[in-house]
Amino acid sequence: MQATVDLNSDLGESFGAWTMGNDDAMLAIVSSANVACGFHAGDPLVMWRTCAKARELGVAVGAHPSFLDLWGFGRRPILGERPEDIMRACVYQIGALQAIAAAVGHRVTHVKPHGALGNMAAEDEALAEAVAEATRLCGRDLVLVAMPKSALERAGERKGLRVAREVFADRAYDDRGMLVSRKLPGAVLHDAHEAAQRVLRMLEEGAVISQSGKKIPVEIDTICVHGDNPEAVAMARAIRSALEEAGVRIRPFVG
Repeated sequence: MQATVDLNSDLGESFGAWTMGNDDAMLAIVSSANVACGFHAGDPLVMWRTCAKARELGVAVGAHPSFLDLWGFGRRPILGERPEDIMRACVYQIGALQAIAAAVGHRVTHVKPHGALGNMAAEDEALAEAVAEATRLCGRDLVLVAMPKSALERAGERKGLRVAREVFADRAYDDRGMLVSRKLPGAVLHDAHEAAQRVLRMLEEGAVISQSGKKIPVEIDTICVHGDNPEAVAMARAIRSALEEAGVRIRPFVG
């Protein structure tokens, strides 16, 4: 069992009068927050509040850029966009969060693409290159969060970026080590105890385990618990408790 790991969640995903998740409760549990930057969710007020609360609690913040898709919460594949335009859109989003974080006395430490952009960049080399280049342009010290063995991991390494390998506590994997589509049965886990035991097994094995039982050896730097479902807080608490009971220290992957 490894000694330390980061626990992250995608937060700041409210928008205007619409509330998504319980950010305050999640920020009291996780060590890193990936903050929506306005393209799939979030707005300047939500971004400000999330960064300020994260600073207060000692939680690291990262930019969570996406396709421009408020209607679909960034989960719809956007086809036909030029990779260079995706890169510029990501720079826009990362830069916005950097400015807001600086204004509240915090800093952006990492970048993790959201939803369909993240899933597509895990397999599409051109999109992966665009996200990695946007990250590099916004700061060579920024860490790129990517699924292990993905196109995004490889692109980050080519750009000379530090890459944090992420596994998901509440998502199922296929035999390639990629996420199972949310459209398929069993793609999202809802039981907190099951998710906690699954995380412990991944850390013990140094691998993700697919739906078929296949073990794919990977490095694990950070574990994601999604913040946009009703079970999120209970699941995050169960996972943190299980990790600490096993002697694993929870801390951000950037000091």
